[in-house]
Amino acid sequence: MAEVKERTFIAIKPDGVQRGIIGEVIKRFEVKGFKLVGMKMLHASEDLLMQHYIDLKDRPFFPTLINYMSSGPVVAMVWEGKGAVKTGRVMLGATNPADSAPGTIRGDFCIDVSKNIIHGSDSVESANKEISLWFKQEELVSYTSCAYSWLY
Repeated sequence: MAEVKERTFIAIKPDGVQRGIIGEVIKRFEVKGFKLVGMKMLHASEDLLMQHYIDLKDRPFFPTLINYMSSGPVVAMVWEGKGAVKTGRVMLGATNPADSAPGTIRGDFCIDVSKNIIHGSDSVESANKEISLWFKQEELVSYTSCAYSWLY
């Protein structure tokens, strides 16, 4: 069951940290059934952010994005479970909160696209790249949750 080991990268952005929704985000992923295998709070360096958002470097909003993401602490997490990437993106909601359904994180907690509180990997390939960018291998844990047999 390799798909059960799928991992995704989720980051609570500075506005989400400042607004105190860290616990709510963690709760939603835990209640869904995903397993937290890595988490840290940090002030992301400009270099890290430029590497993370390299695909957006030619967009006019890139400098504003880097400034926003470096404006305060970020909570970086790695979640594991079947369909973690796709389901995680659904749980986050659309990038633009105005397009996000109620019940999604952005639908419930955001108003403006420039302050959309959370990032989630958009593919397994992106997740692997982002996880290796933000975490060293030894910072990730491997364990079997007691809920495993109730989920799978």
